[in-house]
Amino acid sequence: MLLEFDVPRVMILFLLFVGPLFLAACDRETAPSGQAEPAKAQESPKAGFGLESKSGLKAELSYLFAGRTAPDASFTGADGRDVALSDYAGRPLLVNLWATWCAPCKAEMPTLDALAQLEEGEITVIAVSQDLQGRKPVRAFFDSARIVNLEPFTDTDNALSSSVGGTIALPTTILYDSQGKEVWRIVGGVEWDDAEIAKLLGEAA
Repeated sequence: MLLEFDVPRVMILFLLFVGPLFLAACDRETAPSGQAEPAKAQESPKAGFGLESKSGLKAELSYLFAGRTAPDASFTGADGRDVALSDYAGRPLLVNLWATWCAPCKAEMPTLDALAQLEEGEITVIAVSQDLQGRKPVRAFFDSARIVNLEPFTDTDNALSSSVGGTIALPTTILYDSQGKEVWRIVGGVEWDDAEIAKLLGEAA
């Protein structure tokens, strides 16, 4: 008779203490056999990474706005005419947003000027000043730095920098493909005649 009462008691103890262990195992986040595991979110290798030139200039390459259409905001040419990025459709376009009060902007400008000559006929290179004073300080800097291949475009209303998306820090340079879609942008100064930059420019082809 003692065994008849002890067996149910053992079973009850087993269910109370061992049963939950089996239930816990069923709650593990393991996909059933034959079913794909849920994909884990991974950061794109092109999300952004640092660039550093031999001269010490530092920048970040970003693909955050890749595929975005170039804005239609207008800015001003050297002769006072209204200009838009769409005027340069049909070939890749490199747009540099800068200002004369920005040290890294001025440091990279000679190599950007050299790039404009090197890529003539292949990639259009323009530099659009964000100086509120207009063309006067831009012309003065271009003359002193012997910038001869870039037109002194200006954007005193900052309309272009306000429409390209994101928070703009100067200098910011954006590469568009021949269809007017953003390829990448570089925030900060670089040496534009660098071999690594040449490879990046090839992504607009």
